[in-house]
Amino acid sequence: MTTLLLIRHGQSRANLERVFAGNYDAPLTQLGFKQAEKTAEFIAENYKVDCVYASDLIRAFETGKTVAKTLNLPITPNNGLREIRAGEWEALPFDDIVIKFPEEYKIWKEDIGNSSCPNGESVKMLGERVMATLTAIAEENDGKTVAIATHATPIRVSQTLIEHGNLEPMQDIGWVSNASVTEIIYNSGKWTLGKVGQDSHLSDFRTNLPSNV
Repeated sequence: MTTLLLIRHGQSRANLERVFAGNYDAPLTQLGFKQAEKTAEFIAENYKVDCVYASDLIRAFETGKTVAKTLNLPITPNNGLREIRAGEWEALPFDDIVIKFPEEYKIWKEDIGNSSCPNGESVKMLGERVMATLTAIAEENDGKTVAIATHATPIRVSQTLIEHGNLEPMQDIGWVSNASVTEIIYNSGKWTLGKVGQDSHLSDFRTNLPSNV
């Protein structure tokens, strides 16, 4: 059995500016670093972690590096853990997306499991990429506990697929907060969901995506 701790990155500049980050490489804010530190402390106090992985996008990698430093472990970057490739939505303010891509964004809001970013990645493609990456990491680290710094949509899509087996109910699954910790467990080829979106340790430092995402 392998336990993966999916950590959403701390607040990024893209979060602060309310733009669709995707693969746009936005760094952490000062608050984002503080959130990462608090999450690193939470993990150190509550888990025996064997290794740390992270998306190679800087906001997730900096979050993972903070965790790895606290745990005195190396960190392994993996681009399979990246956020959805957002195509024409990359670095575009959410308010502008609503105006410029009303039909596509309506699907994103109301039926996200069947949505696609214009000239980017579909949520289905993201799910296939992320689950293949998580499965490979789990199988390479059988019997261990692994901390993984990644992004909001990869966590939401993996939670949906593990819990429901398909993406149809994804619009009913909420976004986890910045620097929250979600447990997923891999055992003999099967996934189960543990605690989702643990963030009480962040207290007044907790931040979420805006309501129009």
